[in-house]
Amino acid sequence: MLSLQRRAENCWGWLFITPTIAGLIVLNIIPIFQTLWQSFFKVGDFGRGNIFVGLQNYRALLKDPQIWQALINTFGYAVIEVPFSISFALVFAIMLNRDIRGRAVFRTIFFLPMVAAPAAVAMVWRWLYNGNFGLINYLVSRVGIPTVNWISASEGVVPSIAVVGIWSCLGYNIVLFLAGLQEIPKDYFEAAEIDGAGLIRQQLIITLPLLSPTMYFVGVTRTIAAMQVFDLIFMMLDRNNPALPKTQSLVYLFYKYSFVENNKGYGATIVMLLLVIIMGLTIIQQYAQKKWVHYG
Repeated sequence: MLSLQRRAENCWGWLFITPTIAGLIVLNIIPIFQTLWQSFFKVGDFGRGNIFVGLQNYRALLKDPQIWQALINTFGYAVIEVPFSISFALVFAIMLNRDIRGRAVFRTIFFLPMVAAPAAVAMVWRWLYNGNFGLINYLVSRVGIPTVNWISASEGVVPSIAVVGIWSCLGYNIVLFLAGLQEIPKDYFEAAEIDGAGLIRQQLIITLPLLSPTMYFVGVTRTIAAMQVFDLIFMMLDRNNPALPKTQSLVYLFYKYSFVENNKGYGATIVMLLLVIIMGLTIIQQYAQKKWVHYG
């Protein structure tokens, strides 16, 4: 009887996860192999007339200065966005986890950017960053600080876009950290307070170690998302923007080569490069987490 019950549970389990598995195979696994296959071809129009070129696309990739610049831009964006988004979210989550007046209102305010359309977010920040009549330049000029071309000067565009990325994902990270904080027993903090530990010390010796699995998860997912940045760059910078060559990411180059210049084989090669980089970073994070993540 027990065996029949287990079989029934297994059948129901497979039945429930079958749509997810099918979606992963159709939308993720198969496209990966198709992209790898296309990277060895000069793809014709509508997928017809493909010409096998072997490793020619990969050799061109190594010699393309735009690829190396885009790689620097992508890493620069990730280096700014990932640690700051995690740090700010962690601080705000700890504050919102305490008994403060209007806690639900603050949680809603922080999460609002996640439900806003990315195009709307980009357009609003583009107006805020406008060098001539933007609100940010107006405010800094009122206090005597020189105005800045936030999204048209090559030196400061990547940090400016990273600020938008931090603001956009802050609410999602806060929700994840709040979920992790809810799992920490309050008895630990009460015992630490009795022993004389202050608020900051409590966070260092209790919150951070017990929240490290959540921090690891957020770090991995944010790194992957940051390495795939595209929408903010695409919507905040015009094609005629002089800062675009020093700002475009690897995914932006993939879009440019694949859909603007109709060179889908070379675009697929860029995607494979990005896949290898993300896999490498994830493996490094997986290895490093053994030294600082505490489970249980």
